Formats: sequence, structure tokens, C-alpha cells
Amino acid sequence: MQSKNYFRKGFGLKAAVQDDLKAEYESPLIHEIRANSYTLQRGGVTIRLAEAFGFCWGVDKAVSMAYETHRMFPDRQLWITNEIIHNPLVNQHLRAMGIRFLDEDESGRRVPKNFDRVSEADVVILPAFGASTQEMQILDAKNCVIVDTTCPWVSAVWNRVGKYDRAEFTSIIHGKYQHEETVATASRARRYLVVLNLEEAQQVCDYILDGGDRRAFLAHFGPAACEGFDPDRDLVRVGIANQTTMLKGETERIGKLFERTMMRRYGPANLADHFMSHDTICDATQERQDAMFKLVEEPLDLLVVIGGYNSSNTTHLQEIAVERGLPSFHIDGADRLVSAQFIEHRDLHSKSLVRTKNWLPAGAVTVGVTAGASTPDRVVAEVIARIFELKGVGEPDAAGAISSLAL
Repeated sequence: MQSKNYFRKGFGLKAAVQDDLKAEYESPLIHEIRANSYTLQRGGVTIRLAEAFGFCWGVDKAVSMAYETHRMFPDRQLWITNEIIHNPLVNQHLRAMGIRFLDEDESGRRVPKNFDRVSEADVVILPAFGASTQEMQILDAKNCVIVDTTCPWVSAVWNRVGKYDRAEFTSIIHGKYQHEETVATASRARRYLVVLNLEEAQQVCDYILDGGDRRAFLAHFGPAACEGFDPDRDLVRVGIANQTTMLKGETERIGKLFERTMMRRYGPANLADHFMSHDTICDATQERQDAMFKLVEEPLDLLVVIGGYNSSNTTHLQEIAVERGLPSFHIDGADRLVSAQFIEHRDLHSKSLVRTKNWLPAGAVTVGVTAGASTPDRVVAEVIARIFELKGVGEPDAAGAISSLAL
């Protein structure tokens, strides 16, 4: 990070790439809906848009930096360690610009990252999720140019984990152990354990209080724990951290659970010697969750959640709808709206793509729409336009607007 080949703040070319970014990711239709109190109603179809959705500041920064890098180094080979954000449209645009992905082969198939392909003359972009310390060391040794688009909220979690590490606390990370962000965060801790949800957190707390079968514990958590993890040794002093895109309410409940557990185990007077915690859910994630909680209180017939299928924050938005029994569908683009009869979507529980029949009710309908923090306005507009098209209200044009409608 101290190298002259390391860049974290861009190249002062944001104005030069702004027209490209607007053309590819913004939408006049979305601007109009926002100006109309996040509502659009035509021909018996009402769209209610969440008041916070889509591109967050960190995502906008990462994508802008990638475009700036392309302008800055037109004659060099550009690489990115993995998807810059979890949105297929954005990543496809980067591929079309000639940026190659280290976790893809020449045909675009996913493969293990191969850093041997990077030369000193190349430029490597780190995604918004960040990169592990091991990857950083490999790239630094190659003496190539590194452009770091890591979201500042992710970096804040790293700082928190670093503080735990210096105090010789084990980092309990609320997240998905295989997620790029959590992999990067865990690499900054000597001792860590990743818990997926409140249920797994309870298993850990039960072990702290009552002990148990060490082998069974390690078998259950497996790769979610650091190498050499010993629950009898490494759960004496713990600090809570999280993947920034998890549900804030669940992270808070997990933190309180560990706080109560350590208080019971070691006594209130000794709590500070055994427990540390700090809120590291990003503002954008929280804003989108708050907007979703508000949206599901409105009278809706169904809800469409738009975002990449590997987007954690998008998945958690759908969970809010599912918890309230509201019919909801997680899609990654307008082409998933096959017809008024069929929709192709990601099932929240099986994690697989499924096709649901009769998803769009006949007659008047109110549809709630939201999108994860990696979803461009243009994709949201295309989905809305497709819904109107399927209801016979209007036809979408190339910009994602509805040509036969005016607000």
C-alpha cells in the first residue's frame, strides 16, 4: 500500500468518464419516478419504488475508478481479481472494455485465480469487496500497478478486526465465509470464526458456556474457522465484526448474544477483558434495508427484488419480504420476466434458479420494486418497463424508458 504503483483515489478522470457512466447505468425513467414520490401509475398498474435502492456510493466509486483506469492505461493489459461488484451488466461492460478477470479462463468459465498471468507491465484492479492480504502480497511482489477500489466501509471492518487482533481477541465475523469480502476480512485476523446467522452464533455461545464435543464443533464450522482454530482456547476473548452487507438487525442480535454469553461466563466486571463489539454495517446497506421495511408496509400484490444472484445485500432485501409472507421474486434483469405467466428467479431457500407460473396477477396490480446496492438504475428501469409491457401498458425503448407513457 506504500508502493508508488499503488493507487486508491483514482486518477482525476471522473469527469472524462462521466458521460460513459451515465449512458450505460443511469435512466431518465428512474429520475422521473423519484421525482414523483417513488410512484408510477398507469393503466391499472402501479409501481412503488423503494426510497433507497440501487448503486451506493462505494459501488459508484469502484465502477468509476475502473473506467478511469481504462482511460489512464489504454495500452496496458488490465486485470481484475474477481467481479468488481455483484452485477452481471457492469461486469460484462468491463469485459467488453478488454478488462480480464483472474478467476475466468479465456472462454469466460470460472476457474481458480491464476496470478501467474500477471506481468510487471500489467494493471490489476481490486474490486469493491477488497482483496486478501495474501493476494496483495502476490501482486506487490510482481511490481505491477494496483488500483484499489475497496469500499471504505469494508476497510473500516478491516480496521476493527486489526484492533481485535492486536488485543489478542478472536474475530467472530457475521457473514458468509466464502464471500469475497469476508475472505478479505478474515485474512486480516490471525484468529477468526465466521458465523452465518443467529443459529450458528448460538451454537458457539453454547460451547462457550457449556463446552462440548470439540471435534464436532470443528467439523461443523470447517473452513469458516481459521487454520488451527481451537474453540477451547480461541473463544475466551472475542470481538464482533461483520460482512458489511448482512442484515443489521441480525448482526446486532448476534452481538448482544455474545455480550450476554461472555457476561454469564466471566461476570459483568470482567466483560471488557473478554468481549468487544462495534457496528460495521455500512450506511448504504442500512438505508436500503430501512427503505425495504417501509415498502413492505404498503399494500402490494407482489415485490420484485433486482440484483446479482451472488449479491448478499440483495438476498437480505428479499428476506424482509419473505418474512412478511409477501410474494417476492429475486431477478437479475428484465429478461427474467419471461411472460405474464412465467418468471425465472432465484429461490431464496434452495439458492437455485426456478420458474414460477402465474406470478403477475390479472387486472389492476401494485408492484413493489427495489434493488441491491450493486444494481444500476438502467436495470431497474428495464424491469419496470418490462412489467408495463407485459400488462399491455407500453413498450420499453432502448434507454429503459416507456415510450408511450409520460409523467
